[in-house]
Formats: sequence, structure tokens, C-alpha cells
Amino acid sequence: MKNSIHPYHPIIYIRGYAMRSQEIKDTVATPYMGFNLGSTKIRQEWDGSVTKHIFESPLIRLMKDYGYTDYYINGRDKEGSIPNKSIIIYRYYEQADPDLGTGQTASIPEAAKGLEELIIKVRNQVCGDNEEAKKNFKVYLVAHSMGGLIARCFLQNDGISTPEVKKLVDKVFTYGTPHNGIELRGINVPSFLGIWDINNFNRKHIAKYLDLDRNSSQVNSLEGKFDPKKFFCLVGTNHRDYSAARYAVGPMSDGLVKIKNATVKNAPRAFTYHSHSGHYGLVNSEEGYQNLVRFLFGSNLVTGTIEVDNLPLPPTVKKAYEAKKEIRVSYYFESVVMPRGAFTYKLSERSVGTNSAILRTFDELFKPAELNLEKPRSPIIFSVFLDTKKITLAKSKTMVFSADVAVRTTEYRIEKALFFDKRIPEENIYRQKLAVRATSSKTGWNLRYILTDEEWGEKRGKEFQTGEKGMFVPLTSKKGFKGKLRINIENWNDKLQS
Repeated sequence: MKNSIHPYHPIIYIRGYAMRSQEIKDTVATPYMGFNLGSTKIRQEWDGSVTKHIFESPLIRLMKDYGYTDYYINGRDKEGSIPNKSIIIYRYYEQADPDLGTGQTASIPEAAKGLEELIIKVRNQVCGDNEEAKKNFKVYLVAHSMGGLIARCFLQNDGISTPEVKKLVDKVFTYGTPHNGIELRGINVPSFLGIWDINNFNRKHIAKYLDLDRNSSQVNSLEGKFDPKKFFCLVGTNHRDYSAARYAVGPMSDGLVKIKNATVKNAPRAFTYHSHSGHYGLVNSEEGYQNLVRFLFGSNLVTGTIEVDNLPLPPTVKKAYEAKKEIRVSYYFESVVMPRGAFTYKLSERSVGTNSAILRTFDELFKPAELNLEKPRSPIIFSVFLDTKKITLAKSKTMVFSADVAVRTTEYRIEKALFFDKRIPEENIYRQKLAVRATSSKTGWNLRYILTDEEWGEKRGKEFQTGEKGMFVPLTSKKGFKGKLRINIENWNDKLQS
């Protein structure tokens, strides 16, 4: 018998790093180890008044919105049968508390081995003696920070668990995990820094417990051990609200993990202006929750890629270029994506202001052969998950989302000197907010778009244009920018609950 409530599988939450002994004790003393923390913020209403906006926590919202339950009863872990919609907190730090364990902190491989045992236990509790149910059993791993490295160690290290148990994991979602290590003042955490197990974030140590090449400078690959499309990375871009290490790590980070180190190769990812943890942290955010549930339960992965056809130069810079002077400049690509009805959150935000815009050089876009590239590095400006079940509830067949897209430049350098004359700071060469309407049909998706800076977003809009490589939205500006926004929609969960 097939699992009748796919995609609503058990969720195992793996918390992040606790440094000092008191932090470990505080962690063990909480039932949900941080997954129950929410946040209260303020927002301004139409009349200028300030009101509260409460995010209850991922745990409470999963219970309210999807009917999940926790793993506790009468002060203990549940024994015997549990429902598929269960949230289990992996309490691997209990071993480090002398009141509950040995007082010795588990290593990453030891924690990964414990995760294997927990997954098997949960499968047996959900499926009982039903062998066919066991064959169809799946579980989700949701991990914060170092918890993502524990999940990867379980999945990637051949010395831990068996292929059969690893295949029970259907998807992995990570918040702010240092997939490529942690850097302090631009230097990877040294391997000799064993105090408080900080060397867990040294790349050579990561390579060792993930069973990777120890000489590799990059350790953020799944190496074919798990499908990267089923591994989501939520990346924080606010370093200011994480007081613990913000001065050591600095901008272009969540305060602890650099943006460039927070993703797995070829995995979908979203960027949000939140810090590593705390009340302004990734886990305690509406953005984190909305990305989580759409990734776990949603129906479609939507990817947006910009192909650039022409990049204009300001008149004065163009004149210098035509005079054969050396011009140096790079290009920022920004995007903010929101689904219809999202007034309090963004699914993904990449911008210069949050130090998370995509940077490309002219040669990467137009002269890839000179950089030994097979093709131009056309930027993927977003990859977000949407859920057709939500529009079904709204009695519609059309998914609608907005994408605020901008292209701007770094400062121009003419003959190695900065160009200030007549230059307007942070000037865009293209900017537009597009509303994309995707209507499902028997033959696929009917795609239309509206330029909402010029027309109302509730209109039906224009059809996507069609070229040799498929459908696209033409991007043009009066300054001379030309490009194409290609939208690709993939079926995500093809066995949704009826």
C-alpha cells in the first residue's frame, strides 16, 4: 500500500551548534531546542499606526496549518505508534549534559550515527509491522547551522549507516548551515582550534567527517550521495543583528556564516535578510517558514534566469571606450520574489543593499571562452517553490508571483581610475517589477506577464515570447539594456494528497 498522505512525512529537526557548557545546558533544558521560538515585530499600517506582527514559530505553524503533532506525552518521548505528521526533535546534545548523559559532547560522526538510529526508530513507530508501509516510508530533515553538517555526514559518509537507511530521507532543508565552513576575518577556522569543538567548521575537518577529498578547498558538494535538487539552503544576509560574531565575520554573511559558504552546489536556495539566530534569525522568520513548507509540501519549483543580450554604457564612459581606453566594470543582478497574497514576507531577496546581489563580469557574460567557460554565466536570479494547493483553495488555476528585477553596475574604472564625472550613484541600467501568471493546462503551463510599473498587476497580461530555447519575457530599457528572463517550472511533488 502506498503512503496515502504524501508529501506529509515525519519531520526530524536537528538543532545547531552550542558552544559553551552553559549554552549546552540551556539547549538541553528546552523541549524543542529552538524550533519553538517565534518573533514579534512591528509594521506600519495604511493610516500610519504601528501594529504587532507575530510569527508564532515553525513548530506552532506546522501544527496549525498542517496538523502536525509533537513527539512528547506525559513528559516523555512517545513510545509505540505515532502519526506520519509528527515533529521529532533530535536531542543529540543530551549526551553532553552530565545530568542526562556522559558529559561528553558527541562528535559530528557520532551525532550522525545517532540520527540513523532515530530515523529507524521513527520508521518503526509510524509503520509498525507493515512491511509495505516501511518500503514507502520517507522522512524530512530540517536543520539549523551545524545540524546541516550532521545531516550531510549521515548522508555522505559511507562509514555511517547503509544505503537503505539513507534512502529513507526524502528532502533536507537547512537554515544558515556553513556547508563550506566558517571564516573569521576572511580565514577559515583553524583545524587546531579544538576548544568548544570550533574546529568542526574547519574545511579539512569537514572533509574528513563527510568522507571527501581532504585537500579540496571546497567542501560544499554532495558528491552524488544525495540529489541536490532535494536539498534546500536558506541563506541569511543580515550580519548586524547577530552580536556573537558579526565583527569577526562581517558583511556578506548572516553574522556567522558567509553567504558564499551557506549553500550546497547545484541545490535550490533562497536569500533572506535575517541573521544566523535570535529573534531576528532565520529559523524565527516568516520567510524561513514559507520557504520550508513550500519546499516540503509544495508542487512546483520555479527558476528564473537572465540571459543578457546587450549592456549599455553611460555616454561619457562609452566615449572613453570608443577611444580605446581600458574600461573595467562588473554587473549586479538583483531580485525580490513574492507569491500573490504575501504582504509580510518575501520568498527570496537578493540585493546590493543586503550584500547578496549576484555579481558577474562582462567576460563571464559575453566572452566565456576567454575564461575557459563552455557558455556564458547567465545568472539564476531566483529558485522558489510554489504550491498549487494554495491556489486551489482560492478557486483558481493560476499561480501568480512577482519578481522585482534590477541590473546595475559597480563603479566604472577608466584607465584604472574611478569614474565620478556625471556619475549618479547606484544608477540602474534596468529595473522592473514583473507579475508572472502561470495557468496549468493539460499541455503544460500557459505563461503571461505584466510590467507592474506600467500596468495593474491584476490584469491578464501578455503572453511570454517564444524563441529557440523556449519561452521568455523580453527585458529592455531606454538606456539600451536588452535581455531575456526565462522562467522554468518543474513539477515538484507529483503525488499530492487528493
